[in-house]
Amino acid sequence: MSSELSQLSLITESEDQTKRLASKIAPAIKAGDVICLTGDLGAGKTHFVQGLALALGIEGQITSPTFTIIKEYSGRLPLYHFDVFRLSAPKEMAAIGYEEYFFGDGVTVIEWGDKIADLLPKDHLVIEFHRVIESENRRVLIVKASGPRSEKLKKELADE
Repeated sequence: MSSELSQLSLITESEDQTKRLASKIAPAIKAGDVICLTGDLGAGKTHFVQGLALALGIEGQITSPTFTIIKEYSGRLPLYHFDVFRLSAPKEMAAIGYEEYFFGDGVTVIEWGDKIADLLPKDHLVIEFHRVIESENRRVLIVKASGPRSEKLKKELADE
């Protein structure tokens, strides 16, 4: 990932607020967008995906694909939800055919995406989730854009 990423800091105070934040970018999401979620265990990455999925018109339960690596959902756009926490090496992504997802007809969201940083498209959005020790529910989200497309998505999160 580029060291020149444009950055935005946001704070959420609840799971619902994290979901609502994710829903803000849904109208701007296009096929081929890649969102990389990183950060602390239990900090809200899956809640973010749940909010995005709901805003994309996806019904049903959204859970982290920790053991299956990927789950596909149908909505306004297909949602490809990866969890690469258990991958031992980025080359395992080739066996999954990750390029068909990253450059396909849907949006790709990758939990623990920093583990496969070298495989990510040049223009992608990164959201780092950080738990705040002093508050059980507060999270600090650091949003980084790596190109013009991800900068547009970052701006959607910044606009109130």
